[in-house]
Amino acid sequence: MYPHFTMDDYRSTENETGVTTISKLKTVWLTSLAVSLALALIVFPKPALNASLKGLHLWWEVVFPSLLPFFITAELLIGFGVVHGLGALSERFMRPLFNVPGCGGFVWVMGMASGYPAGAKWTADLRKDGQVTRVEAERLVAFTNASSPLFLFGAVAVGFFHNPDLGLLIAIAHYGGNFLVGVGMRFYRREEQEYRSHPNSATWREAFQTMHASRLRDGRSIGKLMGDAVTKSVDTLLMVGGFIMLFSVLTELLKQTHLIGVFSSVFSILGLPDSFHLPIVAGMLEMTTGIGSITSTNEHLLSQLMLVSFLLGFHGLSIQAQIASILAETDIRFKPYAIARIAHGTMAALLTYVLFSFSETWRTPAILSVWNQEENTLLPLYYLLHDYGPPITLFTLALVVLLHWYRSQHKNHYENTP
Repeated sequence: MYPHFTMDDYRSTENETGVTTISKLKTVWLTSLAVSLALALIVFPKPALNASLKGLHLWWEVVFPSLLPFFITAELLIGFGVVHGLGALSERFMRPLFNVPGCGGFVWVMGMASGYPAGAKWTADLRKDGQVTRVEAERLVAFTNASSPLFLFGAVAVGFFHNPDLGLLIAIAHYGGNFLVGVGMRFYRREEQEYRSHPNSATWREAFQTMHASRLRDGRSIGKLMGDAVTKSVDTLLMVGGFIMLFSVLTELLKQTHLIGVFSSVFSILGLPDSFHLPIVAGMLEMTTGIGSITSTNEHLLSQLMLVSFLLGFHGLSIQAQIASILAETDIRFKPYAIARIAHGTMAALLTYVLFSFSETWRTPAILSVWNQEENTLLPLYYLLHDYGPPITLFTLALVVLLHWYRSQHKNHYENTP
């Protein structure tokens, strides 16, 4: 007898064939991309090396020493239960505003203070600890990743625009756009909300009891907690450094192969000036490079500010890849975060236009030199990072190596003890 096939069997076979074809095309595409990257590295070894060193210097002089204290402090606060206690107090405004638990208030504030990708890291930690649901984590990660005030006022306003007065405008537009994204995300997947009981108005005493119970539940000693805080923070920052170097090289290779000009042709349709095309493409890949290129043009200040605000909200694919890597350790979906980045960039650009157009403060600013220390209090901090950032990075890396060695020896000692 011949086998009998129904229409459902036919559709199932057809769907499986389509999925297999798409999977094969994806394999071909990814393989071609990897081979092209390898060939470009062989053809342009010196520019690739210079770009990699540039990314390395940025990481070990500024990124690592500036983010490490925040990361270690946050790990300690989580271990001591402070985040749980603050979460109980923050529930009264975090739930109505953003439809997330009160512990999200800690991630929101610390994310703005330390800069990306800190918000994603702590959101992932809360998800692993079961303090937020999957949907709540996706809402939270959409608006808790922002530029730090040090970067906005120091690097962007002073370092790129040479005008500290613009820092306030950029910060209001950036954090204001982030806030609006958070309010909008409160409606994300409301029908799938996993409702759980949350304290609506916890007292200080109840918050302290929550914090104490959380610390006891953690159970780690102070020495163990500090060691874990340092090693986990360094592991995350090593990943961040790898992505910074990778995308610095990718951006340089696109310039060397002139492929970056192909992507820039898209902006001609939008009517953007030609001088903005390459900087925008570079900024979409690596934010800092694009901002530096935009502020080097002779275009109108408002146009520069709007594009810089968009790139700050979009983050660039380099930072998005860092956050995607952190979220991959959990069940948090990356798509809501990616969509929120476009919304954040757009809102920040619009807020920049409104603030600049309706205020005389920033229309005729006095252009100040980057090296005028009397006019900007953030410059000494940048000089401090430039002078002492590399030694701090090397010392911390050596400390982590010693911690790993000590733990391995300690483990082997107890394993060999009868």
